[in-house]
Amino acid sequence: MKLAEKIRIKVNTHFDEIVGIRRHLHQYPELSFQEFETSRFIAGKLKEYGIDFKSVAETGIVAVITGKKGWNNRSVALRSELDALPVTEETDLPFRSANPGVMHACGHDVHTACLLGSARIIKELEDDFAGSVFLVFQPGEESLPGGAKMMLDNNLFEGRKPELIIAQHVLPELDAGYAGLKSGLYMASGDEIFISLTGKGGHGAMPHITTDTVVAMSQVVIALQQVSSRFAPPNIPTVLSFGKFIANGATNVIPKEVILEGTFRTMDETWRAKAHEIITGIATKTASSLGASCRVEIRKGYPVLYNDPGETGRARKLMEEFLGPDKVSDLPLRMTTEDFAWFAQKFPAVFYRIGTGRPEKMLHSPDFDIDEQSMITGSGLPAWLALSFLEE
Repeated sequence: MKLAEKIRIKVNTHFDEIVGIRRHLHQYPELSFQEFETSRFIAGKLKEYGIDFKSVAETGIVAVITGKKGWNNRSVALRSELDALPVTEETDLPFRSANPGVMHACGHDVHTACLLGSARIIKELEDDFAGSVFLVFQPGEESLPGGAKMMLDNNLFEGRKPELIIAQHVLPELDAGYAGLKSGLYMASGDEIFISLTGKGGHGAMPHITTDTVVAMSQVVIALQQVSSRFAPPNIPTVLSFGKFIANGATNVIPKEVILEGTFRTMDETWRAKAHEIITGIATKTASSLGASCRVEIRKGYPVLYNDPGETGRARKLMEEFLGPDKVSDLPLRMTTEDFAWFAQKFPAVFYRIGTGRPEKMLHSPDFDIDEQSMITGSGLPAWLALSFLEE
């Protein structure tokens, strides 16, 4: 029996358990770097499957399965994330979040359940391959500095260097059973922008003897639109957005301090560094021209996510073989971020998407949900890719 067929049979055998794992994780979500119960749950499953593992970066886990079909020192890694978001769930699912204000709204429960499913399948097929498969259960994807970087800093592979690291992520816009990927640049870098503007507050009826910090910060917001529209090279995707503007005065009170927070995204590291200087310069000079002082803090986040072209091409052919040529699509650039990019800086990497068939259930929304049939792809495809790469 061919490998693909063996994997399909095992996926169907274990599918109900994989769904049950996802529902358990969904019901008990934990925020970034607080995934203690999630980590214990995963450790229990790995013990049950007879898979060796160790803890890394406190709540992270790395496991390894070594094939018994001869021996070689080749290795491939598969990665999933553990953390949930600070979102209050608004679904009527029987397994809806039991932790108020915390929800798996980005599909990390799906990713982890599917990786555990892949782990079980790979373990049961250990007589059919040579080499090693690392299983990386990563904390803190949603919060800087990112669990991927922390695990790398803690030597998760103990000196071994995987030839390839693979990760998958749910995508509501694709139907269940479908997958998509993009070679080369795929996802943006992401930085957090914090601007504090201060001046002399006072009575709203007497702005001439105050520093109108609200108007000044409004001018900062407008002036910073030039970063994307005039300073950014036209061939480099760039986004600068602000989602938090706090002017905590009153109807007749001009506050002495106004806070602005936002995000900067781009696809080029050289331009990224230059843009940080431009953002700081525009904000401080605009504030100064209106009599206010300004402090700018830019917290550098995840780098650009780059899919290795050669390995992505191989992965696409394998996906088409496993799913069917009509079920694998090309994806466009995304200005969202992903801390898997830290892994992609160290090792050849392939990051792809699996369809969840619910386009109206957007990622990061309080009603996010999936078609659970998508987990057939989500658990079978990583096992197929890992073992096929080792077999080549």
